Amino acid sequence: MRNHIKKYLKEALIFIVLLAIVLNVVSYYRSINLNKDKLNIQSFELLDNTTYKVKNDKPILVHFWATWCPICKFESPNVDTISKDYEVITIAVQSGSKKEIQNYLDEHKLTFNVVNDKDGFLSKKFNIQVFPTTLIYDKEKTLKFSEVGYTTTDGLYSRMMLSK
Repeated sequence: MRNHIKKYLKEALIFIVLLAIVLNVVSYYRSINLNKDKLNIQSFELLDNTTYKVKNDKPILVHFWATWCPICKFESPNVDTISKDYEVITIAVQSGSKKEIQNYLDEHKLTFNVVNDKDGFLSKKFNIQVFPTTLIYDKEKTLKFSEVGYTTTDGLYSRMMLSK
């Protein structure tokens, strides 16, 4: 019995490691065509009609998501958590009106800064084709990391710490 448990645990561990490798390869492949230019946007108009000014002395996480994206729904709490400690701007792509997005945020108890990219202008500018996509820029606004697909809170924190 004990040998069977060890065997299943070993197989599960191998599966998890292989899955992580495959997901990282897929993320890398999907991120090849992203716009790798420096972040040259100085400010964003947020959902609440205020202006968010990008700070020049800190790294920033730019997160593209959509209310209709099932993976985004699972990743949003991770982004919300990191937004308490780091500069984060999220861009809701083709997700409806400001009111619809605000209802989504309220329903899921999310408090991060949101830009409504109603027509997809910003997602096209950054060449975003898959959601969610997360871009992490260092304090010089050079792209350091890009992640296409789900990212854990720990993964986001480690990338932000490495971007200082």
